[in-house]
Amino acid sequence: MKKIIILLFTLLFSFSANASSLDKILSNGELRVGTTGDWDPMTMKDPSTNTYKGFDIDVMNELAKDMGVKIKFVPAEWKTIVSGITSDRYDISTSVTKTPKRAEVAGFTETYYKYGTVPLVLKKNLSKFSTWDSLNSKDVTIATTLGTSQEEKAKEFFPKSKLNSVEAPARDFQEVLAGRADGNITSSTEANKLVIKYPQLAIVPDGEKNPAFLAMMVGKNDDKWRKYVNDWINKKKKSGFFKDLLAKYNLKSL
Repeated sequence: MKKIIILLFTLLFSFSANASSLDKILSNGELRVGTTGDWDPMTMKDPSTNTYKGFDIDVMNELAKDMGVKIKFVPAEWKTIVSGITSDRYDISTSVTKTPKRAEVAGFTETYYKYGTVPLVLKKNLSKFSTWDSLNSKDVTIATTLGTSQEEKAKEFFPKSKLNSVEAPARDFQEVLAGRADGNITSSTEANKLVIKYPQLAIVPDGEKNPAFLAMMVGKNDDKWRKYVNDWINKKKKSGFFKDLLAKYNLKSL
């Protein structure tokens, strides 16, 4: 009898560990979402109220509403956002750039937005840094935020430059503002917001590079949950939800 009980507990634990996030969400009545809260206009955290807002936040609230469950936003950092999925700290992340490195350990939903990458410099330095190539020099320091896709790309775009990675909650563009770095790279989406908020910053007028696709991360082998979210994304695309959301945040559509 004792052996039978142990076997039943083992089987129960194994089933629970391997159950799809979809089953757990519907059973618990809660959708756990990992988000950094520092990427305007996708996800921004208001420290005074401890609440989140932004494009991705609207997406996740809509998903939870359609599933009929509560939503819980779990604070994440760029350097640990992937491990939050692999360690089951949350069921899904707000959008991240699809990269081969992340895809090694996490699954991605379908894309619902894409962006280009641009460099930012101080406006007063535009005559000196007017092209991507002008930033690729041993005399130039490029700031990056630890754990972001831009940190990976900076090594590719600026192999001659000095790279300075800062850790969240610090951000790479703050290093440029403070004069500790000559430039940084970021999504065209965020760059367009930053130059309005900080008029001393400017986008290098040399065009966008590296078209990147955004998607939400889920468990790598959780096909049931990923298919559910993909079906939901496609239905929302057809309904006009994403088109309206892009217009709300003044973003270009795919």
